[in-house]
Amino acid sequence: MPVSLANSQRIYDALKACDVKIISALPETWLVHLIRMADDDPEMTLVRIAKEEEAIGISAGAHLAGVQSACLMQNHGFLAAINPIVSLALLYKIPLLMLISYRGHMGEKDPWQTMGGLTTEPLLRALNIPIWHLANPDDVARRLKDAQTLANAALHPVAVLLARELMWED
Repeated sequence: MPVSLANSQRIYDALKACDVKIISALPETWLVHLIRMADDDPEMTLVRIAKEEEAIGISAGAHLAGVQSACLMQNHGFLAAINPIVSLALLYKIPLLMLISYRGHMGEKDPWQTMGGLTTEPLLRALNIPIWHLANPDDVARRLKDAQTLANAALHPVAVLLARELMWED
């Protein structure tokens, strides 16, 4: 199954409509089109990171400079970024818009993805980070705008879980 170019475009357009100017990401299968779109867009700054925890610092700096940003990561990347989420974003009230490819959830065929899928939501809940499940392409613009609005109003991280139904085509 290929990654959906059409739905990736919807997500990218929604990020642009939210005035996101900085996207941080490292290569990930489900996010490949989003990363390419950001890289090709002269109005967007794509920061290629080596570890997902770097994205938290980039978004914190963007927030302090008054610039909207988004962190793109796989759920295993979210797990790797727990320390800066807790010790930077939560502690210092930094809004984060995290778009997380929800690997290892229902329908997952790769055994190495399953533990991350089973622990993502419990950890988000334990950190009191609001969660949106994004599966319907028609909801993309509204859900991303609502997530960004909540992150900015609460000065708190928000997680948008990108579901297989959204990211893959049959």
